[in-house]
Amino acid sequence: MAKPTLKIDIVSDVVCPWCYIGKRRIERAMDQLKDQFDFEVEYHPFELNPNMPKEGSNQKEYLATKFGGEERYQQITGHVTSVAAQEGLKFDFANQQVSPNTLNAHRLIAFAKREGKQPQMKEALMSAYFEQGVDLSKNKNLVAIAVKQGLDETRVTDFLNSDELTDEVKMEEHINVQRGISGVPFYIIDNKYGVSGAQASETFVKALTEIGSKIPAATEACDIEEKNC
Repeated sequence: MAKPTLKIDIVSDVVCPWCYIGKRRIERAMDQLKDQFDFEVEYHPFELNPNMPKEGSNQKEYLATKFGGEERYQQITGHVTSVAAQEGLKFDFANQQVSPNTLNAHRLIAFAKREGKQPQMKEALMSAYFEQGVDLSKNKNLVAIAVKQGLDETRVTDFLNSDELTDEVKMEEHINVQRGISGVPFYIIDNKYGVSGAQASETFVKALTEIGSKIPAATEACDIEEKNC
């Protein structure tokens, strides 16, 4: 008998530290439950600051202003760096020079989805920003990241220089807001159960187990389209 499949839609931004931490935590939960369930994961866009200039802003100045001063900036970044380390992530805020506008990053994730590489692109962009200090406001850096994921350099360059998928990304962001999603990360499980925030892996395990228990396992059957009988 086949395992039931749990669909997990993850709404997040590539420059949200708790989104990256939450990504690791839910991945750990899925790994613990892999013998019980199959998982289908899809990422959806959310811009923490859609009004950020296209060229981005000085990261430290922007966050210090947002948090209420440099002292508070040091407290928050220090705390989140410590928490991230517990998940095996090496955040380096001192190496981040630019807080980018993330629209193009989300467009690139959507492009990668069409190529069957959405999860890899999401991970690569978040790692580039938080661990390597890469300036995601520059298309050349986005292209370099995409090429490392096996995408064609010319196609990605042409794509980023166009407006392709811009309307689609913005529409999806609008739909997420209409759903009442005002903060990220946000997880939609089995198309109807919402989980907010970077919950502990144990919390995800409990939630996924409870939700998954309500889904009937797939059974073997003859299928006309698959021609398996």
